[in-house]
Amino acid sequence: MVNWTEARILFTPESPELRFLPEGPFALGPSRFSWVGIQHGAASQVGSLNIFDLHSGQNASFTLPGRPGFARPTDQPHKFIVGAEHQLAVFDTANRSWEPFCEGVDADVHNTIINDGMIWQDNIIFGTKDLEFKTTKAGLYLFRGRDRKLFRLRDDQICSNGKAILVDAAGQLSLLDIDTPTRKVVRYGLDIERGCLTPPTTAIDLAAASGFPDGMVLTPDGQSLIISFYNPAEAAFGITAQYSLLSGQCEHEWRTPGSPQNTCPLLLPRADGSVQLIITTAVEHMPAERLSRAPGSGCLYVAETSFRSEQLAFTTFPNNCLA
Repeated sequence: MVNWTEARILFTPESPELRFLPEGPFALGPSRFSWVGIQHGAASQVGSLNIFDLHSGQNASFTLPGRPGFARPTDQPHKFIVGAEHQLAVFDTANRSWEPFCEGVDADVHNTIINDGMIWQDNIIFGTKDLEFKTTKAGLYLFRGRDRKLFRLRDDQICSNGKAILVDAAGQLSLLDIDTPTRKVVRYGLDIERGCLTPPTTAIDLAAASGFPDGMVLTPDGQSLIISFYNPAEAAFGITAQYSLLSGQCEHEWRTPGSPQNTCPLLLPRADGSVQLIITTAVEHMPAERLSRAPGSGCLYVAETSFRSEQLAFTTFPNNCLA
């Protein structure tokens, strides 16, 4: 029997638009994080960048010119890297400017948009998703910051989601990646100089889990992954779970009562040295009658962990790569 912790609601977005599809929380400092509203409703063509402060309980929301798959801070105040629709851009929350620096992502593919992404040093690794969630045509990409070059690593995913990087003793990189419908975490060798991947191997098989794996983060020791599961079925709670990269076994669960569609996790440090787990959840695709039985859907949850803040590092993207 796996031990579990119950999460509680941290923030209920003030509008149905913001509750539709929250994802991608990312730490901006102690007790402060960003997240994206990927889409402000089933028929909407726009989303938002949001910044939440645990101390004040306030959420600042910035509507974007498109549907963002991810947002990550740069080393310049107020500036974020955002992947939205078919471009990467810099968004400035101070003046709300939008400056694309990489366009034409999946330009030769019909009906995909940018989805989840991450930064690694001066590189951006991100994927796209098929909006019908059924055809293997979505891409997996590397944007190399030092020369602003875009590499398409894969062109046969359906919904490219959670990502993480491991570095071995020799300095070799491994990319851990989720293509959600496969219900697997796969591992690739990543060669940034050549802009290519080795063939994938299965890191964790999630076929027996309830729901579909969505976002994920590494634990501070690099030995496990914390994965949020999007469960479109009737359920009393949602699950975000920790899996060992050594054994593939589930080590712990965090449950979100009243919200089965978990989307992404974040390990957020606090000033007192503790680390909390932030979990985003979504209303997307949920019929009204089921939503009445899942009233926490679309809320942001928080739960305690045993991790310590000194184990975590804040990461930003170097803005000089975009000059």
